[in-house]
Amino acid sequence: MSLFTMDDFGEAADFLRKSDKELMVLQTIAFDGKKRCWVPDDKEAYMEAEILQSVDGKVTVETKSGKTLTLKEDDIQQMNPPKFDMIEDMAMLTNLNEASVLSNLRRRYSNWMIYTYSGLFCVTVNPYKWLPVYSASVVGAYKGKRRSEAPPHIYSIADNADNDMVR
Repeated sequence: MSLFTMDDFGEAADFLRKSDKELMVLQTIAFDGKKRCWVPDDKEAYMEAEILQSVDGKVTVETKSGKTLTLKEDDIQQMNPPKFDMIEDMAMLTNLNEASVLSNLRRRYSNWMIYTYSGLFCVTVNPYKWLPVYSASVVGAYKGKRRSEAPPHIYSIADNADNDMVR
């Protein structure tokens, strides 16, 4: 949960972090990690699927769109539980794979959360529109906070770098 109130970020809050209520809902979604997976898709790169059976290195799945496919076991990628949905630092993913990283970035971007950490790096997906995440009040909200105490943002990286140089 948050170590501070998201009210500090004003109108930018919705573009930076999910509410505590939304996070709690994700904790309650049923998930079977042995059945849920990602499969390659020509249009979307990867698509959610449910494993129906696995025999001799071949896996039969039903995709989210209802199509049944049989693939090599090596072609599927494990899915993360819903509690990791739109996670702020992808290094925390249980299953750190290409499909999970792309899904996380896509989900965050579709909610206009353009900043995401990946370990030491801050990944930004250009929204091609102005978002209210660059005001003086947002700069102030990041001032003096450790990276783990605030949502991902370039201001957090800059403030932490400045503090490290001053020490």
